[in-house]
Amino acid sequence: MQIEQDLAQATRRLEETGPGMLLFAGGPGSQAVQVLDRDAPPADLRDRLGTLLDPRGSRDTRYRASTLDPDGAGSAEAIVSALEGAVLADESPLLVYLAGHGLGGEEPRDSRLLTWGAGDLWVEDLAAVLDAAPHHRPVRLVVTSCYAGGFADLAFTGADLEQGPAESDRCGFFATTWDRVASGCDPDPDRGAQEGYGILFLEALGGAAEDLDGDGRLSLLEAHSHARMRAGSFDVPVTTSEVFLRAAVDPDEAPEDAPPPPMPEERAVVAALRERLDVASWEAAQARLTALQHQLEEGAEQLDELEREREAAREDLVGALLHRWPALEDPWRRDFAPTLEREADAIARFLDESGDAARLADVDARLAPVAERHDALLVRMAPLENLLRAEETLALAGQLRAEGGPHWLRYQRFLACERGLP
Repeated sequence: MQIEQDLAQATRRLEETGPGMLLFAGGPGSQAVQVLDRDAPPADLRDRLGTLLDPRGSRDTRYRASTLDPDGAGSAEAIVSALEGAVLADESPLLVYLAGHGLGGEEPRDSRLLTWGAGDLWVEDLAAVLDAAPHHRPVRLVVTSCYAGGFADLAFTGADLEQGPAESDRCGFFATTWDRVASGCDPDPDRGAQEGYGILFLEALGGAAEDLDGDGRLSLLEAHSHARMRAGSFDVPVTTSEVFLRAAVDPDEAPEDAPPPPMPEERAVVAALRERLDVASWEAAQARLTALQHQLEEGAEQLDELEREREAAREDLVGALLHRWPALEDPWRRDFAPTLEREADAIARFLDESGDAARLADVDARLAPVAERHDALLVRMAPLENLLRAEETLALAGQLRAEGGPHWLRYQRFLACERGLP
C-alpha cells in the first residue's frame, strides 16, 4: 500500500517538472496492491494451520486493483527499455524514482530491485544502459527499497567503484546503505502512521524542507537532508557523493585537522540531530551509539536463541500434527478439504491441548518482547548513525579538499549533480 501511495505522491510532485513515465506492477488494472485488511474475521482453524505449516507474512492483507494510472508494467525489461529510450532524449537532467522491495548480497553490486513478473533489476543492468551511452544526459536516481545504497555504484563505470566514476554525471539518493533493510512498505493505508525515508523525501519536495543554502530553491540534496533530519525509522540514507568520498579519502594518509568546506546540507543535518538527540559532540554521540550497539548485540543473541527454540518447537508440533493427519501437509491435495471438514474439532483440540503446542506458545510469549526491543533499538540508533555519518562526511570532505586534485574536482561534480532541482 505505501509503495503505491509513495508513487502517487511522487507523480504529483514531479508532474510540473516535465513529461514522465510511470511503470507499476502489472500495468493498468493489475490486482497488485496489498492493503491491511482491518475487517478480516478472527483467525479460524485454516488460518492457524497456515501459520503453523507454512508461516509467511502479509496474510493479514488483501489485494486490490491499483488506483494509479501507469503507462505499463513495472518489469525489469520495461524499466531498462524506458531508460534506454530516455537517456539520450535531450540534455536536461533525468530523474528516475524506484520504489519497491529490494534484496541485497555480499557486496554493493548485489543489490537489486524486485520487479513485476518475478524479475530482478540489478545495479549492473542500469549501469549497462548508461555505459552504452557515455555522453548521456545527467541522471539522478532515487531508490527507496531495502539495500538501496548498492545502487550508488551506478555512478561508476560498470557499477564498479574500482573503474572510477563514469564520464557523464550520475548521482543518487538512497533510503539506506547497501547492507541494510529500509522501511517504507507498510500495508496500512493510514499515511499518518507511516514513517521512513521515502515519505519524508516526498514531503520535502512538496515544501516541507528548508532552503539550506539560501538560494531560494529546493534541491534534491536538501530534500534528502530533510529526510535524514526528521526520520523516525531505522533508515540510514546515503548519497552517491558519500560513497565516492569514502572511496577517495584514506583517513590514515589525509591531512589532519583540515577544515571542512562550506557544506550547508551536512552542517544542517549535524545541527538538527545534535539538538534532537541532545548531544554536544561527536564523542558523546559515539559513546551513546556504542552503548546501544552493545544492547543490540546482547539482544540479538537472545533473539537468535529464541528463534531457534521456536523453530524446533514448531517442527515438533508439525511432526505430531502430520503424524495424525498427513493430508494436512498440502492444501492442494484433494483430501485436504474433506479431512479439515471432518476432523476440524479434533484438530482444534490438538492445537489447543498438545504439549508441543503449549511449548510453542510459551516460546512465542518470550520472543515477542525481545523482538520488539530489538526493533526499538534499531530506531534509536538510526539518528545517531545519521549524525555520525554527517560529521564524518564533513571531516572527509575537508581532507579531500586539502589534498586537492582530480578526486576533489570529481567530488564537487557529484555534489553539483545532487544539488540539482527535481
